[in-house]
Amino acid sequence: MARAALGWTTQDLAREAGVGGNTINRFEAGQDARISSVDKMRSALEAAGLEFIPENGGGAGIRFRERKGS
Repeated sequence: MARAALGWTTQDLAREAGVGGNTINRFEAGQDARISSVDKMRSALEAAGLEFIPENGGGAGIRFRERKGS
């Protein structure tokens, strides 16, 4: 969902996160991924302007970070 919100392909995320495309595919298929790879993916998505919303009774999710000065 986060990758799609940015309009990124798996290869876009792999490039921005510095991980392999197969790592992205495995993770999105629900298979195991190294914590370091997950951290890199999250950092890349956050750097692109996304904010992760924690589970708060309504479910976890993402949103675009509010721009300062808007």
